[in-house]
Amino acid sequence: MVVYAADVPAQFIHTCYRIGDIDRSVAFYEALGFEERRRMPIRDEAINVFMGMPGDGDRLELTYNHGVDSYEHGTGYNHIALTVPDLDGTLAALAEKGIEPERPPYSLREGGSRICFVRDPDGYRVELIERPDGTE
Repeated sequence: MVVYAADVPAQFIHTCYRIGDIDRSVAFYEALGFEERRRMPIRDEAINVFMGMPGDGDRLELTYNHGVDSYEHGTGYNHIALTVPDLDGTLAALAEKGIEPERPPYSLREGGSRICFVRDPDGYRVELIERPDGTE
């Protein structure tokens, strides 16, 4: 289903996480291949850090609210997903930075893509999906 507003299709532009430490979170997402694009102060209340994958837009907004170092995630939100060409190689590179998967890689069905999950410094889950051919 495509949603139209004034004859222009809606587009997904980004997702936002509230974080407890900017440098720790930026380092985690850079380890996954994101690039920090810019930081935008919001008065004296917060700082938004915009990140994206090379060649793509700013798809991840990390919001640090001054004086808040943790958040409750609730039970409704689950994860974001990234495709990687070599899951074992990606996990080895992440392990060198102290980032370990929740459990070893697995497939949901016979012949399906291998997947695993890692958690960012604030506990948000990131699914890594092996796609050697680069498909989404």
